[in-house]
Amino acid sequence: MLLMASVFAGAGVAQAAQFDLSTATIADINAAFDAGALSSEKLVSLYLARIEAYDKKGPAINSVINLNPKALAEARALDAERKAKGPRSPLHGMVVLAKDVFDTKDMPTTGGFKPMATSQPDRDAFVIERLRDAGAIILAKVNLADWYGVAPSGGSTLIGHCISPYNPKKYSGGSSSGTGVSMAAWFGTIGLGSDTGGSTVIPSTLNNLVGFSTTHGLISRRGMMWSSPTQDNPGLMGRSVYDGAATLDIVAGFDTADLATQRGLGRLPDKPYTSFVNPQGLRGARVGVLREMVRPGEDHAEGRALFERELAVIRKAGAIVVDPVLTGLDLPVTQLDASTSSYERAFAVRHYLAGLPKDAPITTLEQMLATGQVSASTVSSAKIRFLERDPDFLARRRHQDAIRAALVDVMDRHQLDALVLPYRTTVAAEIGAVPTTRTSVARRSNANNSLHAYTGLPTIIVPGGFFASDGMPFGMQFLGREFSEPTLITVASGYEAVSKHRRAPASTPALPGEKFEY
Repeated sequence: MLLMASVFAGAGVAQAAQFDLSTATIADINAAFDAGALSSEKLVSLYLARIEAYDKKGPAINSVINLNPKALAEARALDAERKAKGPRSPLHGMVVLAKDVFDTKDMPTTGGFKPMATSQPDRDAFVIERLRDAGAIILAKVNLADWYGVAPSGGSTLIGHCISPYNPKKYSGGSSSGTGVSMAAWFGTIGLGSDTGGSTVIPSTLNNLVGFSTTHGLISRRGMMWSSPTQDNPGLMGRSVYDGAATLDIVAGFDTADLATQRGLGRLPDKPYTSFVNPQGLRGARVGVLREMVRPGEDHAEGRALFERELAVIRKAGAIVVDPVLTGLDLPVTQLDASTSSYERAFAVRHYLAGLPKDAPITTLEQMLATGQVSASTVSSAKIRFLERDPDFLARRRHQDAIRAALVDVMDRHQLDALVLPYRTTVAAEIGAVPTTRTSVARRSNANNSLHAYTGLPTIIVPGGFFASDGMPFGMQFLGREFSEPTLITVASGYEAVSKHRRAPASTPALPGEKFEY
């Protein structure tokens, strides 16, 4: 029958649809659900088979800390509900991989920190709750750069570091490293990360993914381990801009438990974020090239060439490219003086631990410090008594405001829809060559363009190709004004449609049953 459909397609008979798990978006999966060619139970089974084959075996990417033992039962129940009542949302039956900083009432939340291996919250984090209410399944809690301890960069004291499926010798990105590598190896449909100083966009870039770090205050952080009330944001990773937008439709919103979300009241779009996805989104868009974040020097030469190539793609797609766009600041250097996380960390730790059940292994900062295994920044910030009276912290807050104002001013002055810049133009470091403490990671960040993290402005990473020298991915970054996610989604999806740089890693090939026609 499939052959007949193919032969007579020209005579008006519909061609068979093709399904490929490695490239399937939320829309593709829903189409297969609607046709009866796929169920959520089957989808979970396919992802579990991949985890079995590639997480601790094969390339051993080492991403999964805990699996949801009830995932298949949840999938069966959601399939029955779909049949009886229809789907709750576009995420009904989809599979989520969550960085192990998001509280889950049915699985431990460890932060990758060995002394908290059995720490069991009694309720879900805000974003987990929203996703489950929408019908999504939390399949796994995944590895990360240890949230509290000192471990190999991109890994944890609990299970070690993650391995890049694109190059096993290379750093896979922190701190949401497990989300990045597991999504690259297609262990799930949607990935949850978190971002303090680039912790969503770094692994998105290095794992050839689309990454969303949204406006500060658009998504609640309730029930999320954090280190900086000023900078921390939940992050989204997927294989398409549409997937990020569909997830944002579920998790964005006001939460009385995180008053930063008051800033979003009245500023969310009336239409779904998915409605702003547009393959022609670059046509007529005004995009400014933030040249101050394009680094000179031989180490950056290959990355600069990739960036220039992609700018040509953007121009050809019909965008009006304003080049250069300059703030007048030495942004690569000045961004280093805008980080506040090392000052706020102990205050954030206290806040998170206070919300855990009384029988959790660690419920106070003092208990954590007593383990002798915590990061240097946690120890140093614990010595600060009053943040509101700390002159260095307050100076950094003013510095954040100044950088944000400069970026918004340059966008307004040139009437831009977005700024474009490379996330990084150097090749990825090798495992073991990346500093392990948070202070040194912050100092190393001059190789990255993390303005979003220090200003609270939204950014979307889209795959921009690969470095020929090591096979690692390159990412294009689109940065916008506060709450300009609809415009960024339009611009980023327009670039995605014409660039088409998503490519599955060779080290985790397709398994039987992942490709079919229907």
